[in-house]
Formats: sequence, structure tokens, C-alpha cells
Amino acid sequence: MLVRIHAAGVNPYETYMRAGTYALKPPLPYTPGSDGAGVVEAIGGGVKKVRPNDRVYTGRTISGSYAEYALASEEQVHPLPAKIDFKQGAGLWVPYGTAYHALYHSAKAHACETVLVHGASGGVGIAALQIGRAMGLRVLGTAGTPKGLEIAKREGAHQVFDHHKDPMKVARQDRLPAPNWRIF
Repeated sequence: MLVRIHAAGVNPYETYMRAGTYALKPPLPYTPGSDGAGVVEAIGGGVKKVRPNDRVYTGRTISGSYAEYALASEEQVHPLPAKIDFKQGAGLWVPYGTAYHALYHSAKAHACETVLVHGASGGVGIAALQIGRAMGLRVLGTAGTPKGLEIAKREGAHQVFDHHKDPMKVARQDRLPAPNWRIF
């Protein structure tokens, strides 16, 4: 299908690809971008889950989302709910997919457990905070700036910590038990 891109997400691995430092080096010419959001312009035969003029977000594309139009297969396109704008939609696939995989598949987290999200003010961190809260986890977050700490708190962290500070010193100062963290 052909999607008119209204917003494209920028992910760390794409910046590494552009710099030539990523493990995968696509053949040139290359249009980067996996995450995007826009409107379906046209569909090919057999496409069933979307129609022209549907709002969608992409999780990978055939031709790259850093363009006005992107080609995508049906598996790469998902309906975009009306309450989510294109900019938000363009930030869904990699950050939320990564956070979901980390919490469900790698950590096998369960309600009532505590999770520490290091870098909780970035895209994947925010997604992990939100998914963790929805799972019923006690969510702790770290960030390195006052604005980052504010973002982490606003996006769902029960408690936030400056990751530039010594965690043992923070634990003593806040009268918390010493950290005993499993890292995934």
C-alpha cells in the first residue's frame, strides 16, 4: 500500500545507520525511517485491514518513512486511533514495541513487582513507564536532568532518581532499602 506520511519517528538505530556505524548497512540509495504515521493513499489487491483515507501508523516500511510517501505491506501498517495525532503515532512502533518486549518477554514482569526504568525520560523509557503502570507494577524511573525527572514523574514513575547520583547515597538519604536490582 501507499501511505502519505504526515510525521516520521526518529529512532536511535536510524541515526546510527545514517552515520554508517550500525551493524546493518542497507544498499544505497536508501530512505531511512521505520516509524511513521499518515493516511492510506492507495491499496493493492488482497489488503483487508485498511482502506484508502484511513489514518495509520507504520512499524517498518518497504521504502522508508523519511519521505512524503512510503510503500508498506499490510503487516507493517496499523490503524491509528482518532485520539492519537500523527506525531504521536509516528512515535509508537519502536519505543512501545521495545518497552513491551523488555517488560513482557525479557523481564517477564508481573503485577505488584517493582521495575526500574533507566533513562525514563526518553522514548522507550516513557513507553516502559506507561506500560509498567498499566501492568500494575511499581515503577521507578531515572533521568539526568530536572526536566527529565519531571517528564518521568508526569509519565507514570512512582518515584524518580537522578542517575548521575550514587544510588546507595540516594537510598540512605531517602531512607530506602539498598538497591537490589535485577538488570535485563
